[in-house]
Amino acid sequence: MPGEAVTLQLGHYAGCVGAHWWGLQAAALRGPTELRPSTLLRAGREPGGRETHTPRLVALELKGGVGALRLSGADAEAPVSWDGEVASYLDCDSAGSSAPRDAGSRTGDASGGGKRSSSAAATGTSAASAQLGGSQELPSGSRVQLWSDYLNVPLHPKSLCVLRQYLHEGDCGCLEAFGQGESLLQDPGCAEELEDRLHFYAEECDQLQGFQVLCDLHNGFSGVGAKVTELLHDEYSGKGILTWGLTPVMSDEGDLQKNCYRLMNTALGIVHLSTHSSLFCPLSLRGSLGLRPRPPVSFPYINCEASLNYHSSAVLAAALDTLTAPYRLCSSQGSMLHLAESLNFSGRKVVAAWAALPFPALPGCSLADTLSAYQQDVPWKLLSSWREQKVSCCFAQSVVLRGIGKASSSSSPCPAKQPLSALHSCGSTQQVLQHYLHTTFPGAFSTAHVLQQPCSTLPPYPQFFSPLLTKEGFLQDKAPSYPSAAVESVPVLAALQASPVLQALLRSLHRDLQQLDLRRCPSFFSAGVEQEDFQVALEELRTLSQCYEAGLGAEESEDEADSD
Repeated sequence: MPGEAVTLQLGHYAGCVGAHWWGLQAAALRGPTELRPSTLLRAGREPGGRETHTPRLVALELKGGVGALRLSGADAEAPVSWDGEVASYLDCDSAGSSAPRDAGSRTGDASGGGKRSSSAAATGTSAASAQLGGSQELPSGSRVQLWSDYLNVPLHPKSLCVLRQYLHEGDCGCLEAFGQGESLLQDPGCAEELEDRLHFYAEECDQLQGFQVLCDLHNGFSGVGAKVTELLHDEYSGKGILTWGLTPVMSDEGDLQKNCYRLMNTALGIVHLSTHSSLFCPLSLRGSLGLRPRPPVSFPYINCEASLNYHSSAVLAAALDTLTAPYRLCSSQGSMLHLAESLNFSGRKVVAAWAALPFPALPGCSLADTLSAYQQDVPWKLLSSWREQKVSCCFAQSVVLRGIGKASSSSSPCPAKQPLSALHSCGSTQQVLQHYLHTTFPGAFSTAHVLQQPCSTLPPYPQFFSPLLTKEGFLQDKAPSYPSAAVESVPVLAALQASPVLQALLRSLHRDLQQLDLRRCPSFFSAGVEQEDFQVALEELRTLSQCYEAGLGAEESEDEADSD
C-alpha cells in the first residue's frame, strides 16, 4: 500500500478550499468508496464508541481567520455539539439597528460579494456553522465570512495553529509580503511549533508517502509556503511533496500596490515552491495571474459567482479531490511520488490543472458516445490562470474520470446517436479514455484512471448547478417544468498536464515583473526580500518557462503584442 499523507493548509483561501475538500471526503464515507480514507484521514473512536475521521492536517491561519473553533482545535464531536465560547459581532447601521458582522465586501474574506439572504442575516454565521453538522446547507448567496463557517468535519487539537503576529483582515497588520511570511518561519518558536505538529502526524503514520501543501499564493503565505516546503524537503527526503498554489478571484483589481504585491508574491512563490516540491500546480478561477485582468473561469452548467470564495473554493476542491485520486485509490499501488515523477521529468515541476465540472454526459449514453462529440476539443477548463486556448499537445498528463459506470463503455441508446468510431470498439471505460487521450494528445505520456464513484455535492457544498442537471449530475435535454431535486453528486473529468501552456503563463509573469517599477514597492523589499534575490528569482522564472517550449511561438508573439 502507498501509505498515508499529511496535509498542510497555509492561509485563508487554502482554508476555504480545504474546508470543502474535507467535506467531500467525509461525504464519501457514507457509502462504498473506491478511495482509501486512511490516505488523508485519521480513524478514531469517541468515548461512546462512534467511529470518527479527522484530517491529518496542520492548518496555519492568521488572527481572526477562524470562527467557532477552539484555538487548540475542534472537538471530536460534530459542530452542533460545540460548547465553547462563541462571540457574536454586531455592527450598527446608520439607522441604529444591529446585524451580524458582515465583511463580505472586503478583499480576501470568505465571501467577497453577493447578497446575504434574510435567513442567514437573521441567524448569523455561528448558527449556520452549527447547522452543518446535519443535513442543511449554507444558502449559496449568503455572505460566508470564514472557512470555519462551513467546515463540517472535526479537527484534531494538533491541527489548527493561529499566527497571532498578523491579522486576517484590516487596513494594517496583514501578512501582505513574501518576506514577512519567510520571517515567520525563521522565528525559532514558530518553526518549533510547526515541526512538533508535523512530527506528531508523520510518526503516527504506518507508511508516510508524503505531504500535500495547500498554500495561498497571492499574499505573504507564499513566503510561509517557501519555508515550509524547504523544511519538508530537507527533513523528509525521498517523500513526495505536492504543492497547490491557490489564488482567489479578488475585487481589488484597481489597487495598483496590491496588484504589484500579488504579482511579486505569486512569482516568488512559484519559483520557491516548485524548487522544493516534487510537483507544483497553480490553482485558481482567475483568468490571469498577471497585471492585466481577464474574466474568471466559468463552467456551462454551474452558476458560480467567482468572487465568492465559498463558490470558487468549492469548484477547486472538487477538482483537487479528483486530481489526487491516483495515489488514494484502493485498487492502485501508485504513490504521490509516482504521480509526480510521471509528470515532472526534464525539469517540468510546474503543471497545469484542467477540469470539467460536471463532465457533460447524458444519462444512458456510453462514454464512447460522449467523447465522440469532443474529438477536436476536450470539454474541460483550465484552472491555472491563463487564457483559454486549444492545446493539442502536452508532454505528460494524469487524467481522472469519475462518476461513469463500467457498463457505459460500449454504445447504448442515446438521444443524439453518434457514428460508430474506434472508441466504440474498446472493451472498458478505462480503454475508451486511454484511446481518446492518445488520439487527442498524440505523443504524450498519458495515464488514465476511471472511477465509478462520483464527486459528492451534499451540503455544505453550494447548490449552484444548472436546472439542466439531474440529481446525479447528468445532463437533460431541457429543464423540468417542476422544481428539480438538489444535485447530490456529479461526474468529473480532471487532468494534471505538463503542457506548453505553462511557457506562456510563466513568460507572461516574467514580462509583467520586468515592466514593474520596483521603486513603487519599497515596503515589499523592506519586509525581508533583497532586490538582488528578487532578480535571481526572476531569472529562475524565465529559465523554468524554457522547459515548456514546444513550438507555441505564434501564441507567444500574440501575447507579447497584447501586452504592448
